[in-house]
Amino acid sequence: MRIAFRFKAVPFVATVVLVALGIALGQWQTRRAEEKLALQSRLAAAGAQAPLRLEATAPTLAQAEWRRVAVSGTFVAQWPVYLDNRPHGGQAGFYVLMPLRIDGSDRHVLVLRGWLPVDAARRQHIRPYATPPGRVTIEGIARRDAGQVLQLGDAVPPAPGAIVQNADVAQVAAASGLRLMPFVLQQTSSGTDSLVRDWPAPELGVDKHRGYAFQWYALALTAFLFFVITGILSGRKQNP
Repeated sequence: MRIAFRFKAVPFVATVVLVALGIALGQWQTRRAEEKLALQSRLAAAGAQAPLRLEATAPTLAQAEWRRVAVSGTFVAQWPVYLDNRPHGGQAGFYVLMPLRIDGSDRHVLVLRGWLPVDAARRQHIRPYATPPGRVTIEGIARRDAGQVLQLGDAVPPAPGAIVQNADVAQVAAASGLRLMPFVLQQTSSGTDSLVRDWPAPELGVDKHRGYAFQWYALALTAFLFFVITGILSGRKQNP
């Protein structure tokens, strides 16, 4: 039996656009999932390596990122920067970001030392915490930055004791004049400073990207089937 199909130009163009859009966005989400899987493998490989020892020579970001790092030096206690809007366990707080001068060098590394709760009575007041006065040896994970949050209002430039929403290595280097390693060291070693170092795991979201990809591919398929079915139904009405 011959199937009658009524072709309409406008629905055809709309279908082509939707199918192309769905496939393109589905492929993009698939690539994002593959990138996150590659990062997952990279994290596992970096965690299995021996700690990278920081000396006067600076490793590149590509060499250090996600690696375990060990460094000895002295904290620049007069240059703390407090990253706002960093909740932990449902409580508001700050991340303490502080440069550490590397032994035998004029180079520094920005250390994300830990989390400090907000003083509910005085929002801009920083609760006391200890900073070791002499030489320390710490370990941590090299990160591209200290994490970014949505910037609300005008950005406050980094300064000693400033409360800011975001700060990266380049900004702190420019404001402080210090020679900084091209990454932030997220401290994992323990200390007696009352700071919390229960860092959240990197959010990779592989399954999320796969789910989005499925939705976009489903949109493309639905648009195609809708065009075909409505064309057949219209054809039957036209040729009963």
